[in-house]
Order: sequence, then structure tokens, then C-alpha cells
Amino acid sequence: MVKHQPLQVYERQLCLSCITGIYGCRWKRYQRSHDDTTKWELLWSFILLFTFCLLLVWFYFWWEAHNDYNEFNWFLYNRSGEWSDGTVPILATTAAGFTYVAFLMVLALCHVALGQQLNLHWLHKIGVTAALLTTTAGVISVNQTWGQEWDVVPISLQATGPFLHVGALAAVTALSWIVAGQVARSEKTMFQVVVVLLYLSLLLGLYMVPLCITSPCIMDPSTLKQRPDVIGHRGAPMIAPENTMWSFQRALQMNVTGFEADVSISVDGVPFLMHDHNLRRTTDVDKVFPDRRMEDASSFNWTDLQQLNAGRWFLKEDPFWMVRTLSPREKDLIANQSVCSLEQLLKLASYHNSTVVFRLRRPPPEHPCYHSWINDTLHAVQQSGVPQGLVMWTPDDHRAQVRQWAPGLIQTSAEKRSPQSLQQHGISRLLLRYNQASTQEIRNFSQSNITLTLYTINEPWLYSVLWCSGVSSVSSEASHILNKVPNPIWLMRPDEYCLMWVSMDLISFAVVIGIFIFQNYHMIRYRMSGMRSYNPEQIMLSAAVTRSSRDLNVMKEKLIFSEVGNGVGGADELYGDNGYDYYANHGIGP
Repeated sequence: MVKHQPLQVYERQLCLSCITGIYGCRWKRYQRSHDDTTKWELLWSFILLFTFCLLLVWFYFWWEAHNDYNEFNWFLYNRSGEWSDGTVPILATTAAGFTYVAFLMVLALCHVALGQQLNLHWLHKIGVTAALLTTTAGVISVNQTWGQEWDVVPISLQATGPFLHVGALAAVTALSWIVAGQVARSEKTMFQVVVVLLYLSLLLGLYMVPLCITSPCIMDPSTLKQRPDVIGHRGAPMIAPENTMWSFQRALQMNVTGFEADVSISVDGVPFLMHDHNLRRTTDVDKVFPDRRMEDASSFNWTDLQQLNAGRWFLKEDPFWMVRTLSPREKDLIANQSVCSLEQLLKLASYHNSTVVFRLRRPPPEHPCYHSWINDTLHAVQQSGVPQGLVMWTPDDHRAQVRQWAPGLIQTSAEKRSPQSLQQHGISRLLLRYNQASTQEIRNFSQSNITLTLYTINEPWLYSVLWCSGVSSVSSEASHILNKVPNPIWLMRPDEYCLMWVSMDLISFAVVIGIFIFQNYHMIRYRMSGMRSYNPEQIMLSAAVTRSSRDLNVMKEKLIFSEVGNGVGGADELYGDNGYDYYANHGIGP
């Protein structure tokens, strides 16, 4: 009878098996290898790294673009005609893709740290390729249709830059453990030099990054200006239907100092509040006037407009996921809202001494009020009885004539101009999107006595950055959120930031040097102790009990010469010391 005994007993390596198994489906010991990674697999490793970096930027972009989600959804509505929160599937797929690729990156780094050969499984290659292609398509699509939103990235770095730098420095410092291990294990001098130079270049680059970080929040707190005024953009549209009386009343409860609205003119010359070109999104025109649902909002007369409900859509669509927080009384009030006229808004502002800035949309050429739109609007302002000093006039058409008829109106421009040009035209206020004015430009306008209002500011971090920049006021759809921001999110003196910067660099450098010393010391002791690295053929030998005697003999001979070359006395020592019965596998009995 032939007896078979295991050639060697190995300890279970569950962690290593999981790492190589999940990454490359190499669950068995004989499937793993310490050989150099092939060029093809190295290429896939670079593809994985590039996909990770691209997804990191894409994820950061959408995280910071939260301020403008409503703008993005409105853009989708204009394209599709149906209102939906298009950011939800984008965020879900981005988060899933980033988590998946980041997990693969961690497994790849574990392979490198353990000296295992990289061999990404073909299913993962398909997944990485899909993530890369979909992210690239998304970047191209955003660049073509919503390109101005990329400005949010450099603006957000003014708030997050110092902290992202600390996180990146910690990550690269931790990476030194893997780098030092690779350098210590390698016997190729050129490889060691190249790896060390590349890593040190990256590390020194990170040490110098703060020289490029500029943030208005790195300042002397004593020079901080007063809190910017908050203007309710279409009232408080996140907690009430936009451009309705209830929306503006809710904005007043959130301590806004003014209102911003969009104004159209009806067929019979009544200015009313409406942001969209038609009435489908914010009224029940589909039910009341189904044949006219696609018509321009200005094609309706005021009597028809008063028949429309402007609140039920908010309860049905729940565009900001806020309906569940409303009380039954608030829901009843919202359900009975109607289209609001400019005169009604001005009377409310006059009663509360609040400013009003509105964007006036000129009717189409065939409209009866195409030529009289300025006069009709001025008439509504005069009829309301509002003090002219509370009204910010933005249309550039017939500005000189308007100044003669209503000299008390605050002349405001919605087009970016130099302070000198604004002063020459008698304009004292400027209304711009937040990405149209840099910190230096904000300060230049302030020094020239030009009051600057930036829109649309919904996130506390953006409000804090603009506060530190010295902006006078902001227009917001989230006054209920900004009302809870009594101070900038963070302020840091320049000397404090410099101290933090230098301290982090010194700590990082000390840790990196310590890791390199430890890894080299550990490797020297390892080599001096005569311990041998794993031999792939030796690993395969432990699982070869089912192989033929001839194949087994060949593998044993290779193993014997390998061990002799590594300092073992010979076959007797190799098998005798380890308790192997060489002859047992040949079927020789006692």
C-alpha cells in the first residue's frame, strides 16, 4: 500500500487569501506568486489608479456642487419637461463606483506591501473599465452643458484646501511604509533610486502646497466685516412654493433683509412673479387650461392667472425633500397659494421695510406690452406705495428714462462691469452669480462703494467664504439654513496656519525617516538570520500530493537545488530536519 504524507505543514493565512482572492481570485496558496508583476498587469494597475483619481475629482465636484442642485434640476426640467431630482442617481452611482474602485486600490496596495504579484481578475477589469467610461462621459457631458459649475471646485478649495492638504499629507506619509518596504526588499539599485526619488518628489511637493493655498478665511479675525445680509431668492423656496406670498412670509421669519424675484408681464399689463417661461412646473395649468399648458406665461391675462393654484405642486413633487417636516397648518396654507403679483410683493416689502430686487423679463415681440413693459412695471411700483429706496432696479433698457421718472430707485446692474464703469453710469449696486467675482474683485468693489450681492448661496461653507471675502449681501434659497450661521465656519490667523503647516511637515518628515530606518533595519536582520523568502515551487509542492511521482520528483529536485543555493546543507538536511519521509512517496515500505 502506498502511503502519502504532506511534505510541509503551513499555517493558514486567511488575511492573505482574502486579499489575493478578492483582487484576483487567487484563493489557493499555489495560485499566488512573488514574481514580478507582468507589464500587462502593470498597465491595468495604472488604469485603476487613473480611474480612482478621476472618480475622486468627480465625487468631490458633485459633493461641493450641492449648492446648485436646484439649478441643475431646473436645467434638466427645461430639457425633459418633467421635474425630478436628477442628482440622486448621479450621487448614488458616483458613490458606488468610487467605493468599489477605492476598495480595489486598497487591495492593490496590500499586494504591493506583501510582495504579491498583481493580477486583477477579469471581472474587476470590466468593472474598472465601466467606471472609467461612465465617469469620462459624465465629465464631458457636464463640461458641455453645465461648464460654469466647474468654478465651484477652486472656490470650494478656499474652504477645504487647508484640511484636504492635511489629509493628503497623512495619506502620503502612511504610504511611506509600502515604499520603504519595496526599497528594502529590492536588490536592484536603479529601482531603489527611482522609487525613492519619485516618492520624495511627491512628498516635497505636498510640503510646498500651502504656498499655493489661498483662502479669505486665513485672516486676522479683527478685520472680519459684519455678517452679510441674506436676501430671499424667490422667498424661501425650500420650505414653501417659490414666488408665492407664503414663501416670502416664511423668508421674513428667517430674518432675511430683502427679496429677489423673477417678473413677467401678463397680456393685460400686470407684472407677476414667475421664474419659468411657462406655467407647467409651478401651477396646475395642466388641469385648468390643458390646451394652453405649453404657452408662454406672459400670454395669460391676470384674471386667468388668478384661477391657477401655485402651491399644490410643491406638496406633490416635494422638490427639496422638506414636505415631511411641515405641519398640517403649513400644508393647508401651501395648498391654497396663488400666483403673486409684483404689487403684492412690494406692499409686503414696504410693510416690513425690506428691499426688493427683481429680474424683469421682456415679453415676446407679439405681446401687447412689448414696448410698454418698462412703463407697466414702473406703474406697479408706484401703485404699491413702496419707498423707492427699497427697490433695486436691474433692467438696463431705458435706464436714463427710469432715473428721471423714479429717481429714488436703487440702480442695480446684473452684468459684470468695472467699478469705474458702474460709477460713470450712476449704478451703486451689482448683482452677480457667485462664481463671477473673486475675493480681490469683491474687495475692489467694496473700496469703490459698490454694494455687491452674489447669488445663489445655499451652503454654509460658501456663505462663510464670501463673508470672509467681505461681500455685502447674498441671495439664497436656503435662508432657513444660513440663519443658523452666526459666524464663519472657520477662521485662522496667518501665523497659526503657518505654524500648523510647518508642524505637519516636520512630523511627516520625521515619521517617514523613522519608517525607512525601521524597514531597512528589519530587512538587514531578516537577511542576516538566514531566513528564506517563500519559493513558489515550494508552495506548490505542498499541494502536489495528487501529482504523478515523476512530476513530484522534478519539483523536489528543483526545490533541493533551490534550498542548497540558499544555504541548506543538502537533501538529507532538508527532509531529515523537517521530518519528511522521502521514500514514503515512492511506495517503499519499512
